[in-house]
Amino acid sequence: DTFHCVHRVLCCCVSHHWLAKYFVIWYGVPYMAYDIYAMYLSHYYRFRVKGHEDYKGHSWRTVNSFVRREFLLVLHHIALLTVLLPITLFFRKDQGDFFIGCLFLTEVSTPFVSLGKILIQLGLQSSWVHKVNGGMVLLTFFMCRIALFPYMYWVYGAHYGLPVYLVPFHLPLSANLGNLCILAPQVYWFVLLCRKGYRLYKRSRTATTAPRSTIPAPPLLLLPPFNSSTAISTASLPWRRDRS
Repeated sequence: DTFHCVHRVLCCCVSHHWLAKYFVIWYGVPYMAYDIYAMYLSHYYRFRVKGHEDYKGHSWRTVNSFVRREFLLVLHHIALLTVLLPITLFFRKDQGDFFIGCLFLTEVSTPFVSLGKILIQLGLQSSWVHKVNGGMVLLTFFMCRIALFPYMYWVYGAHYGLPVYLVPFHLPLSANLGNLCILAPQVYWFVLLCRKGYRLYKRSRTATTAPRSTIPAPPLLLLPPFNSSTAISTASLPWRRDRS
C-alpha cells in the first residue's frame, strides 16, 4: 500500500524502490532544466522593462549577465543536473533510497517561497497571509534543507548501531563531501532569508510605532502644478503682501 511504499523509501537505507529512480527521471531532470530557463526569462524581462539597452533582444551578453547575477542558483541547478542526478540514476547501484527520499524533501519549502513571490506581485506583502507564509518559508527551509542532514546521519547511525558522531567516519569520503556541498548553500540561503525577515519585521514595527505628524502641510504643497495657464504670482499670496 501507499504507506508501505513511503516507509520503504524513507526508512530503508539499502532497499530499492522504483520511485527513487523514476521521480528523478520524470520530475527532477525536467524541473531543474525548466527552472534555469524560467529564471533566465524572469531576469531578461525584468531588465527589459526597466529599459536597459542590452535587453532589446536575447544575446550572449544577457545570458552572461544572468549567470553573474544568479551564479549560486545556476551553479546549484547545474550541479544537480550534472552530478547528483547521474549519481542517483547510474552510480549508486540501487542502494541508498533512504538518502534519496530525504533529498526529495528539500523541495517542501519551494511552494512557500513561490507563494511569497506571488503575494508580493499582488501587492499583499503587508497582509497577514504574507507574514504567515514567511514563517512557513523559514520553518520548512530549516527543517527540510538544514536539519535534514543531521537527521539523515542520526537515522543511518541508528540503523547500524552507531553514535551519530561516528557516522561520518563510517561513510565514504565522497558521501560526506557531497552532503557538505549540498548543505553549504542551504545555510547561506537560510541566513539571507533570516536577514530579510528581520528587516521586514523592523520595517513593520517602525511603521506601526512611528508617531503621526499633526503639523499641517505648507500652503505651497496645495497649489496646482506650475505651467503657463496656472501661473500664480507669489506677490499676490497673503504671506508676501507688504505690511502697512
